[in-house]
Amino acid sequence: MTNAVRPNQLLVWIAAIRPKTLGASLCPVLVGATLARVDGVFKWDRVLVALAGALLLQIASNLANDLFDGLRGTDGATRVGPQRAVGSGLVTPRAMVSALGLTLVFAALPAAWLAVYASPVFLAIGMLGAMCAVGYTAPPLALAYRGLGDVFVFLFFGPIAVAGTRAACDGAWTMPAFVCGLATGAIGVCLLATNNLRDEAGDRANGKRTIVVRFGAGFVRNVVRLCINVATAIPIIAAFVYGLPKGIMLASLVAAILGGASQATRLSFDLRLAMFGLLLYVYGIAFAAGSYFTWGAS
Repeated sequence: MTNAVRPNQLLVWIAAIRPKTLGASLCPVLVGATLARVDGVFKWDRVLVALAGALLLQIASNLANDLFDGLRGTDGATRVGPQRAVGSGLVTPRAMVSALGLTLVFAALPAAWLAVYASPVFLAIGMLGAMCAVGYTAPPLALAYRGLGDVFVFLFFGPIAVAGTRAACDGAWTMPAFVCGLATGAIGVCLLATNNLRDEAGDRANGKRTIVVRFGAGFVRNVVRLCINVATAIPIIAAFVYGLPKGIMLASLVAAILGGASQATRLSFDLRLAMFGLLLYVYGIAFAAGSYFTWGAS
């Protein structure tokens, strides 16, 4: 008789936080920090605290997703895609609850710090973010099961995260930041929508009414194309309408190339997801790096 070898627990927990998706937090913080630098109000400490808060809330959302999808049976043996910790039995629900609770406690610290040193608004954002992060799959909200997960991702990893990072530096909520946030939110939706396309059969069988289940694969593919176009167009619009450095249009080029390549029908869903995950990282870096260059200035 051979004994099955259990995976290393550290690797199981690293997989549970889903590192490939964490660009959804890094990207809007990079964009918001860039806008603060362009406006001359950049502060390293506040940006790093904002990044910590965004990452911890996303990790909390990923852990809650693993927990409640596992308890519902959505991530059972028939799941397509990577194995999940609770659904596969590699982590007990009690251990995942403890990890989720600890992550939420740590996530409260950046919100409280920014509420004191930047604006009380960040306390409300932190509380709402935590509620939606857990409620993404947890009842009674269960946003993902109602087809509202994409709205949460778009808002919290888009306009709220970009404008919030910018506001963390001097308390000012600016229109360019909200507009640029449309791009990062759109890429986040691309990642989530592609994930839901892959998981359509299992989600449908388990009553998880994502937008793919509600409106069909064709509709969601069109949403992904629209979001790629938004991510491509926003830096161009921001550069010419708001006078931002023209170099930020490097992010448009990145979105057009990686986003366009991800639409090739021969690619597997896992490869498309990897490309959108990469796009989230590279887009933010391109926006930040490009901001140091401009042309056509009077």
